[in-house]
Amino acid sequence: MKPTSMNNNIKRNALGRGLSALLEDANTDITASNVIPVNSINEILISQIQGNPFQPRTEFDEIALKELSESIIIHGVIQPITVRKMGYDTYQIISGERRTRASLLAGFTKIPAFVRVANDQEMLEMALIENIQREELNAMEIAFSYKRLLEECSLTQEQLADRVAKNKTTVINYLRLLKLPENIQLALKENKISMGHARAIINVADEAKQQLLFEQMIAYELSVREVETLVRNSNDSVKNEKPIKKSKLQEYLEYQQSLTKKFSSKVAIKADEKGRGTIKILFKSQAELQRILDILG
Repeated sequence: MKPTSMNNNIKRNALGRGLSALLEDANTDITASNVIPVNSINEILISQIQGNPFQPRTEFDEIALKELSESIIIHGVIQPITVRKMGYDTYQIISGERRTRASLLAGFTKIPAFVRVANDQEMLEMALIENIQREELNAMEIAFSYKRLLEECSLTQEQLADRVAKNKTTVINYLRLLKLPENIQLALKENKISMGHARAIINVADEAKQQLLFEQMIAYELSVREVETLVRNSNDSVKNEKPIKKSKLQEYLEYQQSLTKKFSSKVAIKADEKGRGTIKILFKSQAELQRILDILG
């Protein structure tokens, strides 16, 4: 049988629908009878399965999806997905949307599924927690999932930490990421900066200073330790209400900024504690190289 397209089979509800909207929807009837028993693993037609409105992942890597589909063609779906019964011949994914998409891509019309009954709040908790445990979620997706668990499931931070098997400090650190400017959140989501970089930036109270620090971090490829040093020295200066002695790192950053402005090209300085190091001037064409050489005289 020719597989139906993902858009027809897995009907995604708009992300952000509240629980109240779902509970008022007649399509979420979980009391209807069905020949397939709950709490059992069965082969279900993918055409009868709807997508998960609580799915924290909004983007699926096409290459990884293709690789998974090729594996499914050879080995089948090794780990059944989990669905909840919505009514007669209707199911909704709790976890396993990626496996379902890959199965469709592989040409499958059925998929093994563990069927259970769950209300919307239970489903939200299960879907978010199950996805949070997966390594491929980035830091921002985890942070947004934590926020949804707090707000839509009315959990306290302590309860949330217990649900996801993390300590409360870890949960708080993720939630703090949501206070960062949008461009920094995007850089973290795209893995242009690490969680350590983001946590260091959060400790800067002023948003303008956060942006400046972020630009320096990207331009000069600063390590987490270097960013933490800059933040610590900046905060110490504010506390003391007087300039503090500049660190070598700060001096080198100023040199880099000055030379970058002079040559109109990115300059990178690397040096050790004894002051020995290198200066790198980047150019993108022979004409740009010649311009730099002319400036050097």
